[in-house]
Amino acid sequence: MEWYRESIENVIKKLSSNKDTGLSNDEANKRLKEYGLNELEEKGKSSIWTKIIAQFKDFLVLILIGASIISIAVGEVTDSIVIIAIVIINAALGIIQEGKAEKSLEALRKMASPNAKVIRDGDKNIVPANTLVPGDIVLLEAGDIIPADLRLLESSNLKVEEASLTGESVPVEKNAETILDNEVSLGDRENTAYMNTIVTYGRGKGIVVGTSENTEMGKVAKMLKTFEDDTTPLQKKLDQLGKYLGLGCLVICGLVFLIGIFQGRNLLDMFMIAISLAVAAIPEGLPAIVTIVLALGMNKMVKKHAIVKKLSAVETLGSTTVICSDKTGTLTQNEMTVVKVYAGNNFIDVTGKGYEPNGEFLINNENIALEENNELNTILSISSLCNDATLNYSEEEKTYKIIGDPTEGSLVTLAEKGGLKKDVLNKKYPRLNEIPFDSDRKMMTTFHENFINGKIVSFTKGAPDIVLDRCNKIYLNGIEKPLTNDIRKSILDANSSFSKEALRVLAFSFKTYDSIPKDISSETIEKDMIFVGLVGMIDPPRTEAIESIKTCKNAGIKTVMITGDYKETAFAIAKDLGIAENIDELMVGGDLNNISDDELKEKVKNIKVYARVSPQHKVRIVEALKANGEIAAMTGDGVNDAPALKKSDIGVSMGITGTDVAKSTAEVILTDDNFASIVSAVEQGRIIYSNIRKFVFFLLSCNIGEILIVFLSILFHLPIPLLPIQLLWLNLITDSFPALALGLEKGESDIMKISPRDPNEPILDKTMITGILVQSIAITLATILAYLWGLKNYGIENIIISRTIAFTTLITAELIRAFSSRSEKHTLFEIGFFTNKTLVYAVLVSSSLLLIVLYIPVFQTIFRTYPIDLKAWSIVLRFCLIPIVAGEINKIILKKLND
Repeated sequence: MEWYRESIENVIKKLSSNKDTGLSNDEANKRLKEYGLNELEEKGKSSIWTKIIAQFKDFLVLILIGASIISIAVGEVTDSIVIIAIVIINAALGIIQEGKAEKSLEALRKMASPNAKVIRDGDKNIVPANTLVPGDIVLLEAGDIIPADLRLLESSNLKVEEASLTGESVPVEKNAETILDNEVSLGDRENTAYMNTIVTYGRGKGIVVGTSENTEMGKVAKMLKTFEDDTTPLQKKLDQLGKYLGLGCLVICGLVFLIGIFQGRNLLDMFMIAISLAVAAIPEGLPAIVTIVLALGMNKMVKKHAIVKKLSAVETLGSTTVICSDKTGTLTQNEMTVVKVYAGNNFIDVTGKGYEPNGEFLINNENIALEENNELNTILSISSLCNDATLNYSEEEKTYKIIGDPTEGSLVTLAEKGGLKKDVLNKKYPRLNEIPFDSDRKMMTTFHENFINGKIVSFTKGAPDIVLDRCNKIYLNGIEKPLTNDIRKSILDANSSFSKEALRVLAFSFKTYDSIPKDISSETIEKDMIFVGLVGMIDPPRTEAIESIKTCKNAGIKTVMITGDYKETAFAIAKDLGIAENIDELMVGGDLNNISDDELKEKVKNIKVYARVSPQHKVRIVEALKANGEIAAMTGDGVNDAPALKKSDIGVSMGITGTDVAKSTAEVILTDDNFASIVSAVEQGRIIYSNIRKFVFFLLSCNIGEILIVFLSILFHLPIPLLPIQLLWLNLITDSFPALALGLEKGESDIMKISPRDPNEPILDKTMITGILVQSIAITLATILAYLWGLKNYGIENIIISRTIAFTTLITAELIRAFSSRSEKHTLFEIGFFTNKTLVYAVLVSSSLLLIVLYIPVFQTIFRTYPIDLKAWSIVLRFCLIPIVAGEINKIILKKLND
C-alpha cells in the first residue's frame, strides 16, 4: 500500500493504532505472530556437495571422466588415474576460489537497527527492532537508525540521511503533514521514513507501516533472491568450445574406428586406438590452466586495489563495454564541500578536498588576505557558530570525519580552512540561545555574546531568497549599508549563477543587540537583518575519476552515471566528470516508469546520466544494456545498488564506504574506493583474456596436431606412433607448464587503446583458426617425418625407439614454439626471445620432465620410452624447428595482409 498518499488519520485508522498510547503489549505480541519478526529471511546456503557437483558440470570435464571410465574398462588403469587426478585438482581449485556462500541477505539483516524507541500501552519503551509490528508508534531522534518503514506522524526539523537507499547525498527534510496525491519516487516521499536510513537532525514520531520484507529494504532483498548468477562470456565460450571439441572427438574417433575395422585391423586394438585419439583430442589441462591463470590474475588485482571474489569475474572485467556507476561516493567524494563564496561583491573560490581543513581562498586565482576581508571572516564565523556539526580527526583511520549534518559539516570545514576552529570560537563567543532550523522557515538562528563591540549578535543562515527577503542592510567593507534594489539584484544574480553550477546555496546574515532579547521568535528576530554573503557547496567529483573516465573513452568503454540526485545536480557533476555534454543525454527516473522495456532498450544507447532513480530503475537500465549485447559493469556502495550489482555482468563495490550488502553482492571490491582502480582492473582483465587466447591457441594446435598424427598413421596403415599414456603426459604435464607461463604475459602496450572486443566474438576467431591450422600441420609434419625416419633406421621390430623419437620430437617442438605463441601479431624479434622469464623456467622444467621419462628406468616402463642416442637427438632437433618457423612466417604474412 502507498502509505505516503494517505493522511495521518487514515493511516492510524487502517492500522488500528493510537498516536498517543500506541499498541498494547498484547496486541503487539498478537501481530508479531501474524507478521513475523522484523528481519529479512536468509537465502539457503549451498551444501558442500552441491558446490562439488557444480565443479563437474563442465563439458570438457565430463568427457574426461568418460575417458577415464573407458580406460579402466580396457585395463588402462594408469591413464585413468592421471585423468581423474587432474579433474580432482581442477575441482578443488574451483571450490577454494569460489566456495564462499551468498551473504547478501545475511548482511541486509545485520544492517537493521538492534533497538527501537516505541510507545506501547501509553509508555515509552525500548524494544528489539526485530519485534516491531505494523501499527507500532516509534520515536525518532538525531543519530537513530530507523528500524522499519514509517509513515511520519510528527516532525520537528527532521532530516534523514537516505544515501544508502536512494543515492541522494544530502539529507532529506521530512514533513509529517505532507500528503502526496500522486505517485512519487522514493527520494521525494517527505512524509515517510525508511528502514536503515539515519536521522541526522531534529526529532519525529512515526507509525510502522512495513516490517521485514514489506519494507523498501525488503524489496531489495526480494530482488536479490530472484536473481540467478548469469554465465560469464568466458564460461559460455569455453563451454561452447568444449562441446565442439567433444563432438568433433566422437566423430573422429568413430571414423578412425570404422576405417581400422574396414582395413581388417584387430577390434580391441582399434578400440584402444580410438581411446588414444580421444585423449589426443581433449585438452585435458585446459580447465585447470584457466582456473590457475584466473586465480593468479586475482592476486595481481589485489595489488591494484581490487579484490575479485569469483574467478570468472576476472575475465568478465576485461570484456566490459559499459560501466554503470553510482554517483555518491563513487564518482564523487560523498563529502559536501564549499567551493564558492560570494561576499563583498566578490566571487571567492575555495580550494581543498572534502572534510580536510586545508585550502585557499582565491579571487581571480590570487590568494586573499583573510584578516583584511571582514565579510569573508564574518561568513566563516557564522559558518562555525551557527552550526551543530563537529569536525573530528580519527587517529585510527588517519582522516577527518563529520559528526552531524553533511551540509553543516562543510561549513565547519570552511571555517577551519580560514583558521577558525569551532571549539575555540564557541569558548570565545558562547551560544546564548537559538531558533532551530525548520522546513517551513528554512532558516536557523543562534545568539552569541561579545562578537561585535561587546554586543549580543544573532547569526542566521538559510535559503537565499528567504534570508535576503528579511534583510534591509548589507555588510560591505566592514560597514553596514542600505540594501538597495541594485545590490539585491546582484545578490540574486550571484545565487542564480551558483545554482546553475548545481551548487547548494546558503545565505548568511546577522543582527546586533545591546542585550539578549526577551522575545526570541522568528517573527521578532529574523527580520531587518544585515546580509553578509552566500556560500555554494557541492559533493565534488573525484579528480582521479575524471582521468579514469578519459581512459575508459580511449578504451572504447562507455561510462554511465546513475544517481538518486536531482536532474540539475546530476548533469552538472556528469559534465564536470566528462561523462555527458548536453542535457539530452540525461533521463529522469520518473520517465522510466512511462516507457516499455523495448523503448528503454533503444534509449540506453544514447543516455549517459540517470537521475532520481530507484533500485528497480537501476535493474531495468542494466537489463536493457545487456539486451543490447553490452557487457555491463555496475559500481556502487549503497544498499540501493545491490540489485543492479547482482544483475549486472560484473558488480563492483566500494570497500571503504560500501555497505555490507553491496560488498557481499558484488564480484569485485575496490579496497581504496577509487574509481580509477576499476580501470586498472579492466586492463588486467583484458590482459588475462588475451593470455587465455594465447594458451588456448598453444594447447589446441598441439592437440589437433596429435589428432592428425594418429589419424594419418591409421589412414596410411602405419603402426600408432603415440600411445595414450604418452599423449596424456604431453597434454597434462609437459604442455601445461608453458601454457601456464603464457598466461602470465604482461600484455600488449596498447591494450587500453583499443575498443572492447565483440561480446559475441568466439575465442577461436579467424586469426587464431589460421594460426592453429598452420601450427598443427607443421607439428604433424615434424613428428611424422621423425617417426618415419625412426621406422626406416630401426625397423618395425624396434618400434619403441621410433615412438620415442616421435614423442620427443613432438614435445621439443611444443616447447620451442611456445616462445612464438607469446604474441598473435608480433614476431619473436619484436617481443624478445627471453622477455618472459616465467616461460623460460617453464620450458626448462618441462625439458627436465622429458629427460626423466626418457632416461629413468621406472618411467621408461610406465611411459614405454627408450633412452635415445645422440644420432636420434640430431634428427629430433632438426625437425622440431619446423613449427616455430612456420608460426613466425604466418605472423609476417597475416600482418602484411592486414596492413
